Amino acid sequence: MTRILVVDDEPQILRALRINLRARGYDVEVADSGAAALKAAAGHPPDLVVLDLGLPDLDGTEVIRGLRGWTAVPIIVLSGRAGSEDKVAALDAGADDYVTKPFGVDELLARIRAVTRRLAPATPAVPALRIGRNTVDLADRTVVRDDGVEVKLTPTQWAMLEKLLRNPGKLVSQRQLLHDVWGPEYHHETNYLRQYMAQLRRKLEDDPARPRHLITEPGMGYRYRP
Repeated sequence: MTRILVVDDEPQILRALRINLRARGYDVEVADSGAAALKAAAGHPPDLVVLDLGLPDLDGTEVIRGLRGWTAVPIIVLSGRAGSEDKVAALDAGADDYVTKPFGVDELLARIRAVTRRLAPATPAVPALRIGRNTVDLADRTVVRDDGVEVKLTPTQWAMLEKLLRNPGKLVSQRQLLHDVWGPEYHHETNYLRQYMAQLRRKLEDDPARPRHLITEPGMGYRYRP
């Protein structure tokens, strides 16, 4: 059973989500502050986190960074902040998706299903590939630097990287990436692609400003250059 940690300081939202998610077979834990969320996640690691940004003690982006210090658990932000700067900050901190309040439960459930699909094991097998000083093994879902240090990727980063690596040299369009990584309801969120590509380059390319392997084709999409 998928375990979801819901973090929000509004009791009515916690109650509504707990009821709706449990009714659909999810195991749900709730927290009403950033500190409580970090403690709950450390004590009983969830499979997915639904997180409000406007918490009473910590900003939600701080909670994201706190989680990303030790786990790649998928994080869906659920926030009343609709500005692009807030979305970029959350995605840069390591969030996997962003839902703006007020929201429909059906939409949130669709986002949860889309994120959890990214946790499925990779198939078919592909030999280990090189990006800069890193060896990427899609079968084991590991990235290891030449010095032996493992590079941690979030599920969404993995999903985007895998799509490119399984099509070496080929252009993967923006629309195709949004559809395959985030879901069919995503058509125009190209800012997601830019943010996640920037994150992948920072983690994998020797010179992120001049990438040799993870290439942008302006206005069209991305490609992996072996």
